[in-house]
Amino acid sequence: MNVEIEGVEVAVWNDGAGVEPVLSPRPYLHPVRTLGGAVVTEEVPADHRHHLGVGVAVPDVSGASFWGGRTFTPDRGSVLLDNHGRQRSGGLRPGAEGEDLVEEVVWEGPDRRELLREERRWRARRLDGSGWVLDLECAVRNTSGRDLSVGSPATNGRAGAGYGGLFWRAPIGARAPLVLGPGGARGEGDLHGSRAAWVALCGGDAAAPWTLVFHQPGGRTDPWFVRAREYPGVGPALAWGERLALPAGRVLVRALRTAVLDGRVEDPGVLAAAVAAPA
Repeated sequence: MNVEIEGVEVAVWNDGAGVEPVLSPRPYLHPVRTLGGAVVTEEVPADHRHHLGVGVAVPDVSGASFWGGRTFTPDRGSVLLDNHGRQRSGGLRPGAEGEDLVEEVVWEGPDRRELLREERRWRARRLDGSGWVLDLECAVRNTSGRDLSVGSPATNGRAGAGYGGLFWRAPIGARAPLVLGPGGARGEGDLHGSRAAWVALCGGDAAAPWTLVFHQPGGRTDPWFVRAREYPGVGPALAWGERLALPAGRVLVRALRTAVLDGRVEDPGVLAAAVAAPA
């Protein structure tokens, strides 16, 4: 299914059914484009084959990986385990308001038993100027009948690797993208692990520059996981430094708003306004 704004295709939804099991199959958006046509997502890149555009990926749900690839262990480091889960999408349908696209996603563990059931909402809207905004919200319920918890490589001992949750993988260019944040924050070192109101990546090349601005709406800000030098990727971290408890029946709700802009935009006021609440 394609996502369009005023007749322009800006994203393609994939159900993930054909993804290799070792990559933790899951639904995602790719390619995502600016209104001018620059691609701003990556799918199965050589550096991290388990990165799949824009979606929800969690490396550790009580031992099950919904991130893909290797798992960081305290005693052996990063190793390939037989612990990969799968997110099965029930497909997209229009939301009640007619603007959202809604899908029900069942999270199955390695034994194919249901652990979680999620309602995921996508919404695309036009911005003034050369840009648009993608809102992604997930409400994940523990349907396993037992208490679960969410972890990350950081909670297993790998410092600074608290990734997992809503995640956006951007494409690698000729050089690392510029990372910006409010208050003069600049660079991966300033924003990685912060709770900044927004984080921006300015990337692409001279022919097709782009800017992505990330914000967590709803008043809650998890620490940001930010990569730029190794690869470009951004997402709020569910388990930055300690495991997140998810008792039986409990619902976990998170949201990510991303402004997708043509050009290299570095003005903090413009970047903040791009992800402000819509009028």
